[in-house]
Amino acid sequence: MRCMCRECGAYMVQADDSKLGCICPECFNRCRDCLGTDSVMSREQLKALKDDPIALAMFMAKHEKEED
Repeated sequence: MRCMCRECGAYMVQADDSKLGCICPECFNRCRDCLGTDSVMSREQLKALKDDPIALAMFMAKHEKEED
């Protein structure tokens, strides 16, 4: 998968080293967002988030940043 760098917006590519994820060729930022690494949640954890105002604010901030 390919994604956009959260820091500078450049097109990121998969890293060819021992760390899983992507690396930005412009600013060398790394991320694992597109891999979903360490992000598995149980159904109970997801249900608990639906009424959490902090989780909602974090989701909306991330969503708005991705639209820009």
